[in-house]
Amino acid sequence: MSLPQQEKVYSVSRLNREIRSLLEQGFASLQLTGEISNFVAPASGHWYFSLKDDKAQIKAAMWRGNNRYCRYRPQNGEQVLVQARVSVYEPRGDYQLIVEQMAPAGEGLLKQQFEALKLRLAGEGLFSSQHKQPLPARINRVGVVTSPTGAAIRDILSVLKRRAPQLEVVIYPTQVQGQEAHHQIAAQIALANSRNEVDVLIVGRGGGSLEDLWCFNEEAAARALFASQLPVISAVGHEIDTTISDYVADLRAPTPSAAAELVSPDGAEILAQLRQQKQRLAGAMQRYVSQQGQQLHNVHQRLLLQHPQTQLMQQAQKVDELSSRLHRAMNHQQHRAQSRVALAQQRLAQFHPEQKLRYANAHLDSLRDKLIRAMQTSQQQHQQQLALLAARLDSVSPLAVLARGYSITKSAQKVVKSTQDVAVGDVLTTELHDGRLQTQVLEIAPHSPDNERTTDCD
Repeated sequence: MSLPQQEKVYSVSRLNREIRSLLEQGFASLQLTGEISNFVAPASGHWYFSLKDDKAQIKAAMWRGNNRYCRYRPQNGEQVLVQARVSVYEPRGDYQLIVEQMAPAGEGLLKQQFEALKLRLAGEGLFSSQHKQPLPARINRVGVVTSPTGAAIRDILSVLKRRAPQLEVVIYPTQVQGQEAHHQIAAQIALANSRNEVDVLIVGRGGGSLEDLWCFNEEAAARALFASQLPVISAVGHEIDTTISDYVADLRAPTPSAAAELVSPDGAEILAQLRQQKQRLAGAMQRYVSQQGQQLHNVHQRLLLQHPQTQLMQQAQKVDELSSRLHRAMNHQQHRAQSRVALAQQRLAQFHPEQKLRYANAHLDSLRDKLIRAMQTSQQQHQQQLALLAARLDSVSPLAVLARGYSITKSAQKVVKSTQDVAVGDVLTTELHDGRLQTQVLEIAPHSPDNERTTDCD
């Protein structure tokens, strides 16, 4: 036996790791159902258990992060539906399920199938409002796809008899429970469309469990409803029950009785509508009679306007109106002429010689007053100027200078201004502010900065 190459030799951990990778890639996510056994919930919060059927079992684990969203705590012996992925616990080489979601089997499985089909059909547009047909404004014949012996047909017929006994009802019998029910429902919907003998279809049954109503969650029934050219009302179960048919149908009724009410106007409502129509008709007739009467009155008035006597009266009225207008115009012209005469008299009076003489005398008096006031003002101004000049003249008068202690010396009527104007022995006359003095020059001493000038006089 030859030795294998080193890279082809597996360790146990490597083998378990690669098996785990293959299983997780090959079974990324799957759903399966089974019975719980060996359930253990340690303090870590994780759940460990086995899923088994009558021939095999497999270990499983549900981590705490997933099982906290589980709405119930599973027990040994319970049938459950799980969403899980396949993995390997490498230390022991055990392959196991890692459970992500868990629900009781049966109803839980059906609910998951319901949600899956609902999601797929919605993606295809079967629930879109743009495909919904409105109910006809007038319904004469109603088709019902249901069991001919069930409670639903009895409720529907009872309501129609009470509310609208004139409506015709066509029953398309079918099973509403069991494995073949959805095929029969689809066939009867197609039959009603091919016959085209009714105005609207009611498809439904009475209440029951989810399993009882499951035929209305089948894809065949849903697509038959979507393909129907007749408006369809889904009336399955009670108000709390919801099926795929409710989403696909043009209209959903909470119960079969409610569906019957939707297609049948109430007798009291019809009577109220008839009364309203009667009132509207009476009002329309009254308006018509009133309009005709008004037209007749208008024609009569037009005939009266064309009558010769009416024309004569209109002409007479026009003559009276013209006469009145002429009278008013003449009065207006007379008033205007009188106003012009009065204005001319006023203007003539303004230009009369006597009036002009009065104006001239008044103007002369005004000028005289102005002249007197001007002379007085001028005299005052001249007096003020004279006084000012006198004061200025007095300030420069020699007498005023003498009064302040100065004197004027004369020699032979000549004012002495310099020592050169006199000689020793000359007789001088000195004018003072209160008299004269005569003096004789004894000595003449020129003035110098170092000594004062001295003049001796007798």
